[in-house]
Amino acid sequence: MPHSARRPRTRAEVSADASAASELLEVLWGRGQEAAASGTVSPSQLRALLVIEKQEGTNLRSLGEALGSRPPSVSRLCDRMEAMGLVQRAPSPTSRREVVLRLSLRGRTLLEEYRALRAREVSAVLEQMEPAAVAALAEGLAAFHAAASVRLSPETGAADPLLRDDVADSA
Repeated sequence: MPHSARRPRTRAEVSADASAASELLEVLWGRGQEAAASGTVSPSQLRALLVIEKQEGTNLRSLGEALGSRPPSVSRLCDRMEAMGLVQRAPSPTSRREVVLRLSLRGRTLLEEYRALRAREVSAVLEQMEPAAVAALAEGLAAFHAAASVRLSPETGAADPLLRDDVADSA
């Protein structure tokens, strides 16, 4: 439901609008994911693939921290992704107890395909918007990205490297 652009918007109203838009994005992206030739992965698998891509050679502990998951869950998640041919595990070069995770060629291909499908869905929506609205959205998204990056990396107070630069590409 569109709101009048003339009256000041409260943060609660903007938050509700952002949540509604996020839900619509999930629906649009879900349509794209189901059309993917490489097969469908769960949302948790997709998040894990994105983290592994950004932190190539990460270990299970670091992946769990990035996902906010416990070690047994992360291990099972990686077992499934390895069985699907999306990730590869290898011994760590620095510790015999650790395993490092890398995307397989199939995992990289799947992420590229998902990004292309998502970009098509978003582009189709942007084409229906006025140029001024697209410009305002771009400015607002850049500010949101900066604030969210800091929020997700509170210990350093700096932008989270997972969310920097090509955040749109990692979505």
